[in-house]
Amino acid sequence: MNHLFVDNITVIDFAYLDPARGLVGESWITDVVLGGELDDQGMVFDFSLVKRTIKRVIDERVDHRLVIPRGYEGLNWDEETPDAFIWNLTDGSHIEHRSPDEAVVWLSSDRVVPSAVAALLEKELKAVLPGNVTSVEINLREDVIEGAYYHYVHGLKKHLGNCQRIAHGHRSPIRIDRNGHRDYELENRWAKLWKDIYVGTEEDVTRRFVGEDGVGYITFEYEANQGEFALTLPESRVYMLDTDTTVELIAAHIADKLKAEFPEDEIRVKAYEGVGKGAIASRV
Repeated sequence: MNHLFVDNITVIDFAYLDPARGLVGESWITDVVLGGELDDQGMVFDFSLVKRTIKRVIDERVDHRLVIPRGYEGLNWDEETPDAFIWNLTDGSHIEHRSPDEAVVWLSSDRVVPSAVAALLEKELKAVLPGNVTSVEINLREDVIEGAYYHYVHGLKKHLGNCQRIAHGHRSPIRIDRNGHRDYELENRWAKLWKDIYVGTEEDVTRRFVGEDGVGYITFEYEANQGEFALTLPESRVYMLDTDTTVELIAAHIADKLKAEFPEDEIRVKAYEGVGKGAIASRV
């Protein structure tokens, strides 16, 4: 058998549900290996078609979606309202989510792990690749980050693409320079503050309440061009902004907070949105 490989074919930015961590923003780099017989061109698969076919399938299936492990015993939903569900957390609180079908991925497992998502993608790809391709291997891996990072989830209702989905996310490094020197302590502080956090927009809040479990909750709702979205989660798992939550506004928010804390200092914040992209905000 012959093999063709493509490393770093795409990065999938998504969110998933975990029993303890709740909503987790994640970014996985994707590598693919195809095995099979050579075609008439002497190829397993034409490199020019790799991104057109393979990247498209991977991005459409998982990127900017919420991955839900159907086998988790703490998952509850009503057959009459299949677009909504409740996710019970191990601390006794819960998360409620409602969205169009295209915003979620149902996984046939009880936990979200790279191997389970890879198996889903491998099955999808085998269905669209030519007959001479007899095996597909997907490897999903995290970016190697030197320094602090956080997992955050958000939704951008004004976005015309898939960022409008209310629960998609990223695993993101942060770099903070203070007076021209990197400040690892501040980076670690923000990474701790935003560990497994939902970054919410005040404009989208429709309700704050205390549930029967004694937990304070916050509900976000909005309508975008893909449909209606709603998310309720413990307020302790939310960080609020007065603005939208684009990475540009996130970087600006962090820079403003630090400038207020250190008014005499020059601040530069490089906030990533997943792998290899993001925004820079400076305050002098």
